[in-house]
Amino acid sequence: MELICLLSSGKGTWAQVSGLMKHGEWEKIILIGDDFAKDFKHEKEFEFIKIDLSQRIKDLKEDLSQKLKGKIHGLEVALTLASGDGKEHMALLSALINLPVGVRFAALTKEGVIDL
Repeated sequence: MELICLLSSGKGTWAQVSGLMKHGEWEKIILIGDDFAKDFKHEKEFEFIKIDLSQRIKDLKEDLSQKLKGKIHGLEVALTLASGDGKEHMALLSALINLPVGVRFAALTKEGVIDL
């Protein structure tokens, strides 16, 4: 399964993303963020999709839809929304649903990676 992660401002939220990447078994990892997030580093390979998170929600959703099209090969993805705000979360969820692709929420807990 592919992992989709939103990397928004606040490096404190990046620990959840990093842990999911490290402890999960992913076919592909796609990180989404703006210029601030391009500094994210990890030992695992990932694809970074740069977007302007300051866009209006409709424009953000359309930008995400366009940039994600053709990058997801399964029927569903694991998604973490540990980073970001409501506008960013809604735009990303809407873009994924309209691809269409199913969404499973993933989180890293003391017990390991879980589906929510």
